[in-house]
Amino acid sequence: MLKVNHISKMYEDGTKAITDINLHIQNGDIYGFIGANGAGKSTTIKAIVGIHHFNQGEIWIDGYSIKTDPVNCKKRIAFIPDNPDLYEHLTGLQYISFIADIFEVPLTERKQSIEKYSTIFEMTSKLNNSIASYSHGMKQRIALIAALVHKPALFILDEPFVGLDPTASFELKRLMQEHAENGGAVFFSTHVLEVAQKLCNKVAIIHKGSLVKNGLMEEVAGSKSLEEIFMEVRNESKNMDIIQK
Repeated sequence: MLKVNHISKMYEDGTKAITDINLHIQNGDIYGFIGANGAGKSTTIKAIVGIHHFNQGEIWIDGYSIKTDPVNCKKRIAFIPDNPDLYEHLTGLQYISFIADIFEVPLTERKQSIEKYSTIFEMTSKLNNSIASYSHGMKQRIALIAALVHKPALFILDEPFVGLDPTASFELKRLMQEHAENGGAVFFSTHVLEVAQKLCNKVAIIHKGSLVKNGLMEEVAGSKSLEEIFMEVRNESKNMDIIQK
């Protein structure tokens, strides 16, 4: 479904953002992507969805190259950033319909999807309100509904639980599990390590722009918690920094 082959990104000042990232997300996977702030999670995700240019490597989505065939790639994904930038002069329904138009979702199909997901995320009564009047959590829910309305094969989410209340978080986790069980795939970053450990079958840990752990959850974590593994990675890095100094 998603292959990230040896991608690296360097900024114009020579700073390395990410180095030699390799990931393989298959149908049925719920793949967690964890790391500290500034580790390279969002940069990697933005490269995958075609927002950021990368200097080396290749990214394939369902067999299509994000470099040479970005339109076919984007037809197959739903991308939810950590802070959705919506058109605030529109109502929630107008925004969802706009996204459905872009993906050429038939009217009958989109109506069913909007009804389904607005009910799940408790937004039915608020769809005709201006997005400018929404809280962050409500904007997040509208972004989710809009992303799901075209039935994407691959969910790519950057910190999707930030701003969601417990009910919306529960429903999103349920939808992610349902999507994977039906043959789709999910790739998401999160700081909520307990959620990642319970939800994901695979996980990658990124630190200072490089992958340090990557694979099946039981192989990466073993008998430990993800929190313990994450702290071990950070402590090892600190010790190396001290030695190098």
